[in-house]
Amino acid sequence: MDIHLSYLLFCSVILFANIMQGITGFAGTILALPVSLMLVGYATARPILNVLGILSGIYVAVLNRHDVVWKELLKVCLVMLCGILLGIFLKKYVSGKEHILYIALGIFIILLSIQRMAQLFIHPKKIAVKNDGSIREIEKTPKHVRLSLVKDYLVLVFAGLIHGIFVCGGPLLIGYLSKTLKERKQFRATISCIWIFLNFFILVSDAVQGYWSYSLFKVLLMTVPFLWGGMKIGSLLYAHMNQKIFMLVTYILLFVSGLTLLIK
Repeated sequence: MDIHLSYLLFCSVILFANIMQGITGFAGTILALPVSLMLVGYATARPILNVLGILSGIYVAVLNRHDVVWKELLKVCLVMLCGILLGIFLKKYVSGKEHILYIALGIFIILLSIQRMAQLFIHPKKIAVKNDGSIREIEKTPKHVRLSLVKDYLVLVFAGLIHGIFVCGGPLLIGYLSKTLKERKQFRATISCIWIFLNFFILVSDAVQGYWSYSLFKVLLMTVPFLWGGMKIGSLLYAHMNQKIFMLVTYILLFVSGLTLLIK
């Protein structure tokens, strides 16, 4: 394929991916990565998409900074950072086995997205019958709360681990945040801030490892207008969505993210 056509298609992929990013605050990188790898290669696609993830996060976070849940942001970043550091350390030990791990992660994410989509339309409530015949919703016991917290922390550590190895721990983070932050404005603003911090850490790692060059920086400048265009269109679409449609789009993109992992 002609190199100019490859970069034109690369920019088109960035435009579409960031329309989705503008709507939900995530999915831009993982939607763009598989096709971008085929068009411009790993050495170009990965570092550029990582920086574009930072820029898209800034775009949403600055405009919606009052909706950021800072306590949740701090927790997620600290726990995922531990996983990222572990992932960078273990990266050499999984060399050659990436395909198997991608498939396992993809299947898990697909099942998670199906479960969450089902919950949008089916609202099962745990109930108990009182002595007078009335019913009440069963409250979680302290044991259940502790188990839920342990599970949440494990998910975040594993999300960081996957992000450190493959730079695609986002789907697991989305699965956690979509349960924790029910309000769409808080979800979108908070997850955008998370990408700023985590992707900046990866940017520093890329720079230290010598990924960046003058020619790569020129490609980055070429892609930025397509990023802003996609984010602007996505933000306009987001403004006309209600909560249920927003969450449905979120889980559909989560499902697509799982599929992309299966074809990596």
